[in-house]
Amino acid sequence: MNSIAAAVCFGIGALFNLLGCIGLLRLPDVYNRLQAATKCVTFGTLFIMVGVLVWSGISAMGVKAILCLVFILITSPTAAHAIARGAHRSGVRLWKKSVKDAYREDTETEGK
Repeated sequence: MNSIAAAVCFGIGALFNLLGCIGLLRLPDVYNRLQAATKCVTFGTLFIMVGVLVWSGISAMGVKAILCLVFILITSPTAAHAIARGAHRSGVRLWKKSVKDAYREDTETEGK
């Protein structure tokens, strides 16, 4: 039963990672690509780590999977935020069909 649950987690994780990679190739600008990569690949890697934990149980490999899971859960969104903020501050433009730049509006109202 554990191997079936682990295989399902591995499959879901691989699917999320695949969708994140497709998003990197298909989406139009840095911000959309970053969103696809961060969300999909984070969820995909978390599902794979949960699959490792289910498959191995509470062993040395399971503890390492938990540590990797926590590390990825903390660092991936933080890194994505830093990259997006750096891109915006350095003048990387949004996609031409983007509707609104909420970050620019927020920074302009804070300066007044």
